[in-house]
Amino acid sequence: MMSATTLLLLLLPQLVFPTTDGIIGHLNQSETVREELSDSSAKSQKAFRQDRGHDACSIPCDITIKLLRDEKHSVCGQLQQSLLAFGRSTRKLMRDVMEEQQRALDVLSSQVTELMSKVQTLSSEVQRSNIEMYSIKPVLSHGRDCSDIKDSLLSVVPKIPSGIYIIHPEETDSSFEVFCEMDYMEGGWTVIQRRTDGLSDFKRSWTDYLDGFGNLAGEHWLGLKKVFHIVNQKEARFQLHIALVSNNDVTSYASYDDFRLDNETEFFRIHLGRYAGSAGDAFRGYEQEQNQDTAPFSASDVDNDGCNPSCTFSNKTVESCSILHNHTGWWFNRCGLANLNGSPGEGLQNQGKRTHILWDTWRQSGVPHTIKSVTMKIRRLATNN
Repeated sequence: MMSATTLLLLLLPQLVFPTTDGIIGHLNQSETVREELSDSSAKSQKAFRQDRGHDACSIPCDITIKLLRDEKHSVCGQLQQSLLAFGRSTRKLMRDVMEEQQRALDVLSSQVTELMSKVQTLSSEVQRSNIEMYSIKPVLSHGRDCSDIKDSLLSVVPKIPSGIYIIHPEETDSSFEVFCEMDYMEGGWTVIQRRTDGLSDFKRSWTDYLDGFGNLAGEHWLGLKKVFHIVNQKEARFQLHIALVSNNDVTSYASYDDFRLDNETEFFRIHLGRYAGSAGDAFRGYEQEQNQDTAPFSASDVDNDGCNPSCTFSNKTVESCSILHNHTGWWFNRCGLANLNGSPGEGLQNQGKRTHILWDTWRQSGVPHTIKSVTMKIRRLATNN
């Protein structure tokens, strides 16, 4: 496109300037032409720019919008596919982790089961070895009781072992076996009761408590008739010693310097001397109605507990103390605060029954100890003749 200035330069040589007026006329005419050419050039350039802008925008914009739309759909599709793939891989990873944890738990459970089986086997072997250690052939009778055996053997044996011995109390028709503790407090103790692991059932009838039951090397009740024959020998006095162990391995004891039983017609009524010890005198309790000293022995089928026909205990009506104490036998007097024939380690009442070993005066911070083991033993005392 030719500019107005260029066109004017081309026309100037052809112009004639004869006079001043002519020159001015020509100049005015040239100015007019210049303005017309300038306006025409401006209009032509504006029209050119409008046409060029229209040609440059209309078609590419449509294509650009379509391309952008297609690209957006493509990106969204790829993103969805990526999210689906990520979800699948995450689920697979979690499943693999859970399966791995389950396998590890199965292995650990198998190891724990195997370990428990080994512990149980070892415990059985230890228990069996302990029983075998004390269940060797009993030593032939050396005396009237364990105290007499100790005195007779002490001069010939430097250390007398604990174990099962045969004794023959005075004025009895036969001998019987007992467990003698020879290494506890100078020895000579005849064990008449032991509760340690709950393996022996103490829910027994009168006849069982009369004759005795259990394993002499472990839990047992020696028998009322045998204890009567031991403690009622002529010119003999016996001390009763009760050794207690709590669940947290605290030890305590209660001792009575004179212990004897009446005969069977009196239901083996118990008689106790002076108390000494650290566990409290639960046999006598805190009040007269709790006193079990001089009480006859009771069992679930022979009721001598003083509840006639019933008594109130802990705001409950009780008809049988033996039944309340899980069908065990004891010297009950309106139930009282002592029963060493309960189950070891049970600190709470079970379905309204007092199933645990009871020595209520042995307390810590006002709460009775939970007792896991107890041994009742007697020893001959020196007499002043």
